[in-house]
Amino acid sequence: MIAPNASTGKGPSTTTEGAACQAQVDPLAALRTPDDPPWDVYLTGPVFLDIIFTGLDSAPVRGTESWARGMGSSPGGVANMATALARLGLRTSLAAAFGDDHYGEYCWDALEQGEGIDLSTSRTVPGWHSSVTVSMAYEGERTMVSHGHEPPPEAAFVRAGAPGAPDSSPRARAAIASLTPGKRAPWIAEAAGRGTRIFADVGWDDTGAWDLAGLPDLEHCEAFLPNAEEAMRYTGAATPRAAAHALTEHVPLAVVTLGAEGAYAVDRHTGETAEVPAIAVEALDPTGAGDVFVAGFVTGTLAGWPLADRLAFGGLTAALSVQEFGGSLSAPGWSEIAGWWRKVQSVQEQDPAALRRYAFLERLVPEGEAARPWPLRRAVPTIGFRSA
Repeated sequence: MIAPNASTGKGPSTTTEGAACQAQVDPLAALRTPDDPPWDVYLTGPVFLDIIFTGLDSAPVRGTESWARGMGSSPGGVANMATALARLGLRTSLAAAFGDDHYGEYCWDALEQGEGIDLSTSRTVPGWHSSVTVSMAYEGERTMVSHGHEPPPEAAFVRAGAPGAPDSSPRARAAIASLTPGKRAPWIAEAAGRGTRIFADVGWDDTGAWDLAGLPDLEHCEAFLPNAEEAMRYTGAATPRAAAHALTEHVPLAVVTLGAEGAYAVDRHTGETAEVPAIAVEALDPTGAGDVFVAGFVTGTLAGWPLADRLAFGGLTAALSVQEFGGSLSAPGWSEIAGWWRKVQSVQEQDPAALRRYAFLERLVPEGEAARPWPLRRAVPTIGFRSA
């Protein structure tokens, strides 16, 4: 392994000291033209306030008080993916409903002002409180407790393509959708019809059906990125790699994440396959790692990288993310990527094959980042400090 362990659409206007994470690299710079869509990636979905406790030695015991050695707070849900994309230099637009409580104000400000994410299609919903998730990380896993309510009917228009929506989704190179078994999301077909490239993941099928026919929007997708268990259940295949091949009967590009083993992908159009092992790191919190992997893979795909490089980059960004608290706050930017690359280059007796695997980073990482320490601390434990 290569790495050492280690209501008008305008929401709250709370000021910050500036963008918390400005991307130093534009991975699509060589491809941009005046006729491009205004956004590289469009997303829609629920935003949560995530409160994450880490450093627990074991699961909480009933009737006792447990103390965590670490804590982080950040926008969660679809905000994990949006933040990861923005920090990698993609122009990102998010449509979501935000509560008009302090949590909603914080999440809006963190995404718009802190990350530079476009929220022009998002709305603050009067009288509706933010959804909250408390996540406890221990023994390499996590346990989550969430609370929230569906947004009221008048907030439906934040979801592009929903009945009664006045506007369609904004023009974008790509969109990332989370497919729901048994349900269509009208905006997906609408966006695909305008030439937007659709990348999709999927959650656990609580119905137990595991029927690909129950994912009707898959027909509009360019790529499908389930984990190994989901892929095998949907296809009936005995191994994740066999499942990836079976999925290409339904979608042009299948990417199956293999956890600690890395990821495997099959491209039906080119006949290409690729497999990249995971990077060995000391994980602090796995929250949002899957979202960060997808963001890295989409970035490489839009930039036109080879399939293996896309898998490697997704795995790297996910590995860097699990070393920090939370989902969105743990998403790495180019400073972290550059710091990691310079660090592994400096390690004596580094595996030459492993270095070659990530050599594509050399032309991407900012030159001025070579001296920065790695790993870099990113997450903040509180909702926000008042300015002096």
